[in-house]
Amino acid sequence: MQAGVAVLEANLHRERLEPVQAGAEAVSEKRSLPGVVQRYGSLLAIAAVVVFFSIVNENFLSYDNLADILRSISIVTLVAIGVTFSLIVGGFDLSVGSAVSVSTVLSASLMVWYRQELLVAVLVPLLFGLVIGLVNSFLVVKVRIPDILATLVTLYIFQGIHLSYTHGYSIYNNMPLTDGSIAPGIMIPSFLYIGQGKLWGIPVPVVIMGLVVIAVHIFLSYTKHGRFLYVTGGNSEAARLSGIPVNRYRTLAYLLSAFFASLGGIVLAARIGTGQVMAGSPLLMDAVAASFIGFSILGQGKPNALGTFCGAILMGVLMNGLTMMNVPYYAQDIVKGVVLAAALAVTYLPKLRKTA
Repeated sequence: MQAGVAVLEANLHRERLEPVQAGAEAVSEKRSLPGVVQRYGSLLAIAAVVVFFSIVNENFLSYDNLADILRSISIVTLVAIGVTFSLIVGGFDLSVGSAVSVSTVLSASLMVWYRQELLVAVLVPLLFGLVIGLVNSFLVVKVRIPDILATLVTLYIFQGIHLSYTHGYSIYNNMPLTDGSIAPGIMIPSFLYIGQGKLWGIPVPVVIMGLVVIAVHIFLSYTKHGRFLYVTGGNSEAARLSGIPVNRYRTLAYLLSAFFASLGGIVLAARIGTGQVMAGSPLLMDAVAASFIGFSILGQGKPNALGTFCGAILMGVLMNGLTMMNVPYYAQDIVKGVVLAAALAVTYLPKLRKTA
């Protein structure tokens, strides 16, 4: 089995990463202008954007503003890490927005409506997130509905569930209940610390984001399970013939996708101090954009944790800088689309050039 996996990994690298040929040809191609753009274009774009905004606004590089950027991208990064896992196995999880919304209102309601403590307010939404992942994997793996359609179905289902659960109302301290009484609980300080506190001067959401990115990078790059996920996404039939339990790894990917989306929802609830309905919907496209921008980081050409993190940084810096320049919010989506198109062009144009 190990020999078969080694062959599969070699084929996967040739098909998806398309490394240049050995010897002088590889060195010359990496040093060529297209090769440099493919490997470092996104990083250079991040640097250029930072330099531009620091010139037009002297407060851009202040500690407080940089901390705000990192805090703002922490939730998007967590959700994007979930999307990254689904992309690794050749899928695409559209339900992460609903998973965020469900965990946000569920954690808030457990404290405000039912006076539960921190452990329950964190564990129950995470467990419910795993339920969402199981439903997704059942529809994709067992029922064999195409992943985009299956997760679109669950997006609507769990969106409806969380709206029905809250009757369409956001959850907050001292809110009136349907029977005319006042909610007995509050968003407890220990929970709010997750989104608003600092650890050694660093915002807690940034610490959580950093730990998750590092852990996922190690898992994907240095463990056999991470390699098996990539092999499953590269050629599932060949992986199956080599003895890899393909369905098990596809299920694992959707479980992790929903888990990290739910974790993002918990951090979001702790940050804003309320359980906002439909809070996850705006995060979906930002997370997808960050994941796809990550393909082009260092020319990886595949979903990866560090690339996703860099993609989230690029999106966060852009939105922060545009906001400081008083660019209307409705025009910021244009910039997001242009940046995503440029990142995808950096990823795919060299491949098209080689195959032409």
